[in-house]
Amino acid sequence: MSQTPRLSVVVPAYNEAATVLESLNRVLAQPFVKEVIVVNDASKDETGDLLATVSDPKVQVITHEKNRGKGAALRTGFAAAAGPYVGVHDADLEYDPADLAKLLVPLDEGKADVVYGSRFISGEARRVLFYWHSVGNRFLTWLSNMATNTNMSDMETCYKVFRRDLLDRIVIEEDRFGFEPEITAKVAGLGARIYEVGISYSGRTYAEGKKINWRDGFRAVYCIIKYSGSAKRTHNKGEVGE
Repeated sequence: MSQTPRLSVVVPAYNEAATVLESLNRVLAQPFVKEVIVVNDASKDETGDLLATVSDPKVQVITHEKNRGKGAALRTGFAAAAGPYVGVHDADLEYDPADLAKLLVPLDEGKADVVYGSRFISGEARRVLFYWHSVGNRFLTWLSNMATNTNMSDMETCYKVFRRDLLDRIVIEEDRFGFEPEITAKVAGLGARIYEVGISYSGRTYAEGKKINWRDGFRAVYCIIKYSGSAKRTHNKGEVGE
């Protein structure tokens, strides 16, 4: 695999003082990372102060004066990204940035326009946690697959890497966790070539800072329905990449 820096990594951060610097260090350790755009979404803890100490020239910190949600933070970060590929990484330690190398392979080979990192098809280590969260994720993926006529295994995964030119064709409307079904519907609607690769996962508990909740699950169902029209507009496989 090429070690040429070519991936812009967008990191939304809200109250992640306990992990944000370690998370950034792990991303910066990857030789293929061109830049890291951290969007501090009006954190109320020391996240902003810690980010102010980062001097690496690859890191750009953007601050929201008011908390707007993960989708809004990604919208801000995507607009600032300059690399030919743009990926998402959380400021916690649930995902291993070394796995991003796997997501780049189908892109580098010209096979994919977007690659998802699946927590459910992987032979890698995965922390055992909440059964009903797993059921919820699979249910939402199933609904999304029906709406988009795709067969992915993990629509709700954080790890997604896009070709820059694909992202440029998408307007993100959701401000919170509805981003996941929205972006999936819209890339499918553009006829993007979607690939999945297995990744490791070290989920955290609510005591450790997990933020997504049952209300976000209901919003995800709403978004699957809302954006299903986007998925049905074209959905001609290979349209973006050809």
